[in-house]
Amino acid sequence: MTESLSGSGGSGGGGERGGRNRGTGPGRWQRARRRLQQTGPPSPWAEPPVVDGDLALSAAVRNAARVLITLLIVGGVVLAFTTEQGLPGSPFFTIAALVAAPFVSTLETALTGLASAGALTALLLLNHTTDREDDFTRIATVACVGVLAVGINRLLLRMNAALTSARTIAETAQLAVLPIPPTRIGGLRIAVRYEAAQSDAHIGGDLYAVHKVPQGIRMIVGDVRGKGIEAVRTVAVVVGTFREAAEQEATLEAVACRLDRAMRRETQGRQDPYAHEDFATALLAEIPVGDSEVLRLVNRGHPPPLLLAAGGAEFVHPAEPTLPLGLADLSDPGARPDSGDEIPFRAGMRVLLYTDGLSEARDRSGTFFDPRGALAGRDFSGPEALLDTVLTEVGQHVGGDLKDDLALVAVERRAAAN
Repeated sequence: MTESLSGSGGSGGGGERGGRNRGTGPGRWQRARRRLQQTGPPSPWAEPPVVDGDLALSAAVRNAARVLITLLIVGGVVLAFTTEQGLPGSPFFTIAALVAAPFVSTLETALTGLASAGALTALLLLNHTTDREDDFTRIATVACVGVLAVGINRLLLRMNAALTSARTIAETAQLAVLPIPPTRIGGLRIAVRYEAAQSDAHIGGDLYAVHKVPQGIRMIVGDVRGKGIEAVRTVAVVVGTFREAAEQEATLEAVACRLDRAMRRETQGRQDPYAHEDFATALLAEIPVGDSEVLRLVNRGHPPPLLLAAGGAEFVHPAEPTLPLGLADLSDPGARPDSGDEIPFRAGMRVLLYTDGLSEARDRSGTFFDPRGALAGRDFSGPEALLDTVLTEVGQHVGGDLKDDLALVAVERRAAAN
């Protein structure tokens, strides 16, 4: 019986990186479900995030905003008592609520507006000048700005609710297509991560799947051209075909041929005039059962895997490069459609499969990230620690600004005693 173990999340050790890693552990389902259930009219107690809804402001920033609001109101009062007539502190009362709107809850914003208007009114009464028309104008201005600040606060909250709902639905859809695999299969330890780009809220086209089949363990890591719903649709086709083919086909080469035909059927059936240009790079891997300590690979235009053993790290390039999935018609008539490679994969060895979001990550000078240089000569307690290190290193390389999604799969063959 074939066991379906696909995934787009991480397993074990998937911590947050810079507040942006989207939680790739098994709890992603529960978190996404809770966010969907909680979607509704924003609570007056809710605190707005930054304007684009990307990151929640830290408690320290919010507390600093509250201190600034207090200083503005107190500063206005102090200026009123320490300067000549004309109440030069009135602009402080006016802007206090506007400062509050992006940082604190609706209730706090409203209370800030009331406190500003109340403080101004009290100062004018103490000066016995409330019969003057310009004084009433000052009070009305502060009150109107307070109402405007409340409106801005509510708008930010609603924008965030809509963005959170859309992202949660996208994440749930992606998890439905790519469920999370277990961390152990027989003598193998497996870890996966899906890291979303910071600058893009769309669903990505990266994919991976892990299957236990009679031949052993079969895996795929791929990257579909494009983003959004069409990319997810193609991902579903590739993963669905892989699940079926991995069980039915005797070789990885045959699995790759099935995937290629499925890609062409999917693009030909779309109305998009540019659908024929779509393709998917893919790396297929197989680790046989029993005592056969080998790793079989079929590479369809994908970045080469990284093999780690005895402190060393080496890329495993295909002996005969082939075109990505969906582009087999462009191959030379006499060329073999697929050519597999077989390499030793003994106890203690690890292999890292990844998408081009890792290998094409650049720093500010345009230098590509080198996973081999980052991992060579280092020891890891397991595949989870390996992926944690990869994400840390690439995050430092790009300065926290990841431009493309990336999918990672790390597999370790354990010693018999482990």
